[in-house]
Amino acid sequence: MQAIVLGSAAGGGVPQWNCRCPVCSLAWAGDPRVRPRTQSSLAVSPDGETWLLVNASPDIRQQIAATQALHPRSGPRHSPLHAVLLTNGDVDHVAGLLTLRESQPFDLLGTPEILGALAANRVFDVMNPAYVTRREIHLETPFEPVPGLRATLFPVPGKAPLWLEGAAPVIGEAGESTVGVLFEAGGRRLAYVPGCASVSDDLRRRVEGVDALLFDGTVLEDDDLIRAGVGTKTGWRMGHVPMNGPGGAIAGLSDLRIGQRVFVHINNTNPVLVEGSAERRRVEEAGWTVAHDGLTLHLAPQAIAATAHTD
Repeated sequence: MQAIVLGSAAGGGVPQWNCRCPVCSLAWAGDPRVRPRTQSSLAVSPDGETWLLVNASPDIRQQIAATQALHPRSGPRHSPLHAVLLTNGDVDHVAGLLTLRESQPFDLLGTPEILGALAANRVFDVMNPAYVTRREIHLETPFEPVPGLRATLFPVPGKAPLWLEGAAPVIGEAGESTVGVLFEAGGRRLAYVPGCASVSDDLRRRVEGVDALLFDGTVLEDDDLIRAGVGTKTGWRMGHVPMNGPGGAIAGLSDLRIGQRVFVHINNTNPVLVEGSAERRRVEEAGWTVAHDGLTLHLAPQAIAATAHTD
């Protein structure tokens, strides 16, 4: 199983087009300590040939162009992307669907609630149903998004997308609107949770023992945006658990058996984006990797990996 982080940033990317927070200011100045990042997306394959896109970032065209494994390979029209799976309806996860409208066959997968939100917005009708098949995926039901790759959706604490929020949004409820994905191939397991409001007991149970966890790293502290002077919302209000703190991801997952721990969906205000910073060092010392665009995980089949280790 291979997984490529196509986009490692949260909505807006890094630098965000209109932002001069401390991190974005370094990025605009070309400081090598801050890598430019595109918006949240992941590609997963069981064999390096057939790929699943998890969340369609507004930057998907740029991400495909930067990733050779996803380039068209033959004939006048081709793509190794055979399906697109959505983990929620956030703009940074669905807007790229408008780019994938050039009569290319693929399956569009999501929970009934997520696909229902798209169906209610006619702009997404640009995806011609003669080419794009929408398939409802139910929670806790294993399925094969592409041949050889097993996946299971599970609920995680979250909230409705910003464009669907009411006057009093419910935050922290686990249902169909925000999900994680457990991928399995070759005896290996990878969990992808790019959006999560809190580390619940159920989430801990889901990710215990996985070979790799790619997890929501939107904010370092709950008040990142306030500290940076660019907003008034907390991480909790946006539906994202902080990395730090007694209820944060680092502490909440620290005692679990997890192979590689990777933070994804990182907001432009998060100081861990500055390589060599004190904040970055503390996160890495806790055993976490801060994802960058193009970060690739290779999870070899278990039997082969065990033999290689023995030798």
